[in-house]
Amino acid sequence: MVKPRLLILGGTTDAVKLQSLVNTLSDLEVITSLAGRTRQPVSQSSRIGGFGGVPGLINYLQQEKINFLIDATHPFASQMAWNAFHACLSVGIPRLKLVRSPWEKVTGDRWIETENNETAAKMLPNLAKRVFLTIGRQELATYAKLQEIWFLMRMIDPPESNISIPPGKLLLARGPFSLEQERSLLLEHKIEVIVSKNSGGNATYAKIIAAREMDLPVVMIQRPLLPEGDQVGDVQSAFNWVNLHFSKSK
Repeated sequence: MVKPRLLILGGTTDAVKLQSLVNTLSDLEVITSLAGRTRQPVSQSSRIGGFGGVPGLINYLQQEKINFLIDATHPFASQMAWNAFHACLSVGIPRLKLVRSPWEKVTGDRWIETENNETAAKMLPNLAKRVFLTIGRQELATYAKLQEIWFLMRMIDPPESNISIPPGKLLLARGPFSLEQERSLLLEHKIEVIVSKNSGGNATYAKIIAAREMDLPVVMIQRPLLPEGDQVGDVQSAFNWVNLHFSKSK
């Protein structure tokens, strides 16, 4: 008997948790894929690397006889989300997007909401001279022209050597971060504004709390548009979805 096959597009802590749960289903074969952007991923994966756009992903789904797919990539990995949408539609298999809920603004937050890094960079000269930049390493070059601003740039991996980066200090660290850690960091480096993606989750939310307590503005980059379709916000709901489709495939 051929086992049904599930492909998880990983890249988040939730994807790791989901993989552990679905691995308990003995009659289901699970393949997890990572883009390979993080040099030390939080778990071992069945495959690492891109697919080659929509055509490459369609080819992979067909060759590997994938029965259903869960996209558990980062909320800002919009290209992969759209590729998964079009590929699954093309081959006719169920697809689920597992994406944690975004942070919500509460009383005391001084958010300046913007649609992308380009508009965020244009705002900064009128806001501050010392900036805590927490957007990862992929889009640092967007801020490189701001030579009059000092940046504290936190990310998991260092940027590539050929990428232009703004002046300041690189801080390599992986969350979760405590509120005490974030308060100390902001004070030590005399931070005047934070730039953050609205990633959601708990791992890096302490910086938002610290900013609220210290009355600091946060330039909050909003999430890109994701495709329509089945979507859940937690691992258990994703596991329930797998169980439902797994049962149907028997």
